[in-house]
Amino acid sequence: MYFLTVIFGVSQYGNVMPHHFIKQLTSEQSVDQVFLASEKQLRSNRQGNLYLQLRLSDRSGSVDARMWNANEEKAALIANGDYVRVKGTTQLFQGAIQLIIKHISKVAATEVDEADFRLLPESEIETLRGQLVANLQSIQEENLRAIADAYLCDEVFMDKFCRAPAGVKNHHSHQGGLLQHVVQLCHLVTRISDLYPELDSDLMLLGAFLHDSGKVDELGYERDLHYTDVGQLLGHIVIAISMLDAKLADLAESQGRSFPEELLLRLKHLIVSHHGATEFGSPTVPMTVEAIALHHLDIFDARINQFEQLLHDDANVESRWTQYHPNLGRKLFKGTTDG
Repeated sequence: MYFLTVIFGVSQYGNVMPHHFIKQLTSEQSVDQVFLASEKQLRSNRQGNLYLQLRLSDRSGSVDARMWNANEEKAALIANGDYVRVKGTTQLFQGAIQLIIKHISKVAATEVDEADFRLLPESEIETLRGQLVANLQSIQEENLRAIADAYLCDEVFMDKFCRAPAGVKNHHSHQGGLLQHVVQLCHLVTRISDLYPELDSDLMLLGAFLHDSGKVDELGYERDLHYTDVGQLLGHIVIAISMLDAKLADLAESQGRSFPEELLLRLKHLIVSHHGATEFGSPTVPMTVEAIALHHLDIFDARINQFEQLLHDDANVESRWTQYHPNLGRKLFKGTTDG
């Protein structure tokens, strides 16, 4: 867990106000500070009046926001990924904190400490990158190791891989989230290798690394998280296979290396089957022991992260239960909240 601080600064309205991270906001609280804007929509209510809907975030979490009596001119002043200074008041709505905006304006990135908006600091990203490299360098099979090294030596790819999220909403949905998720998967593979010696741990380590590698281009993550055009049209599985084929072609040309056909088939199968079912986006279902193992480890890590984030972000601070989450079909039990 990261430590949340409270700082003080002079607002654009001339008064000195405490800055609270979103996790610290309570109901009926006046707010005058900077957030990162995303999911902007100009919508109309039942009476046909326009209002602005936003998602505001910082490194501690995010909050839904509304600005009543908006118009196209006001909405055009800000865009997804902008830093915005917001003046307004929080309220409790359907068990969650939301922010009612009275005034909003764009703030230059040069006037903001961007560390306040990153869940993972650079030092942690570097630590995770080192752990990833160590896991991949433990691969003994020479063909798989050559593929891993080809990706690790690609600085453009690795820069994107270390900044990309693993998702937009459901799990590890922050810059560095993909790296965090993959490193955790590699740790899980290493830990179960003694329990299940029939699994090819080298193959699974490389599969864990590459299974979501297409997300470096499927998702946009400079500030706000979103799907790119190529991401929506192709999806990360197709992108990942295309990237792997390009790496194999480069290795064949630069090293004259040819790869065992079945080994590559098994590796590609890990990528294309990791969602576990065709209705969840995989072209095929897992049909090797490594594929079914990777699928369940992937789901395990994603769900644990999702539940931890929902528990952490829940606005019902006085309740032993979270609000109801329709996408999960349940509330989550928090238990004792007084420590």
